[in-house]
Amino acid sequence: MSGPLLYIGVDVGGQSIKAGVVTDEGQPLSSVSVPTEAWKGQEHGLEQMALAVEEAARAAKLDLRDIAAIGIATPGTMDIPKGLILDPPNLKPWKNVPVRDYIHGRFRKPTAFQNDANAAAYGEYWAGAGRGVRSLVLFTLGTGIGCGIVVNGQIIEGEHSHGAEVGHIIIEMSQPRRCGCGGRGHLEAYASATALAQRANEALTRGEISSLQALFQTKGQLAPEDAGEVFRAAAMGDSLAQRLVEETAYFLAVGAVNMMHTIDPNMIVFGGGMTRAGPSFLERIREHVRQLAFPVPAAQTQIVYAQLGNEAGFIGAAGCARMLVRQGDR
Repeated sequence: MSGPLLYIGVDVGGQSIKAGVVTDEGQPLSSVSVPTEAWKGQEHGLEQMALAVEEAARAAKLDLRDIAAIGIATPGTMDIPKGLILDPPNLKPWKNVPVRDYIHGRFRKPTAFQNDANAAAYGEYWAGAGRGVRSLVLFTLGTGIGCGIVVNGQIIEGEHSHGAEVGHIIIEMSQPRRCGCGGRGHLEAYASATALAQRANEALTRGEISSLQALFQTKGQLAPEDAGEVFRAAAMGDSLAQRLVEETAYFLAVGAVNMMHTIDPNMIVFGGGMTRAGPSFLERIREHVRQLAFPVPAAQTQIVYAQLGNEAGFIGAAGCARMLVRQGDR
């Protein structure tokens, strides 16, 4: 292999698998997507991952011999050192799937394996909003809240591959809300798109006056994908929506401050669909952080939106592959 090193990153989701060829500087040369089709079983899922690798190379007009290493990022419970997906709730009926060994055996390339939220955080650190900083925490805001932490270029995986599950830190123990994971009082139960929709439904059920009432009555209830409607109503001056958005900003600030007081990162990054709320929402989070955090980190920690969008996962996975090559591992 000659010339600049190239990597393939693969980001496995419940519905689709995204992949791309990425340069040594973090620049994607291709971006493809294939269906996951998890319901067809884990053997089929592994084949789809391999197909994504091949399609990524083909889209970049490259031969797989041009690729130095491959990185795979997946959701769910996992054993990162062993390269296994254990029991992923969004990839039923998969269990104990040997992802890293399969991809390594199929392509005979150094193969990295990582949690998808960790990979996205590394992508932003390496090639996105965090380029040039030494440490960051990424919150991915969607139907749930994913998180990844990078400190001095190292992903915080934890002793049992469950590090950085910041969406499940407990922020409330007095009449705590139930989280999608079954626990109570978790950040995700208050500040995800799902939680925002649920809190809106509760207020509308109580009979609170809002322009959202028409949507609520038409659909029966607001769904996670309707979180954007709450933000739009807030921008139009709807008092209920404004209160819900302000509360969401406060909850996210609580999560951010917990991380600031724990690891003192250079940067807190927010990504995911809810960031479409725009700069005013980010400023509300910043304001609550300034009120809640110690003065020095409150003044010096950058709080920004992510830059890589839905490419962060596969770019970060490619970055993990790049680390393998630099470390001389398999």
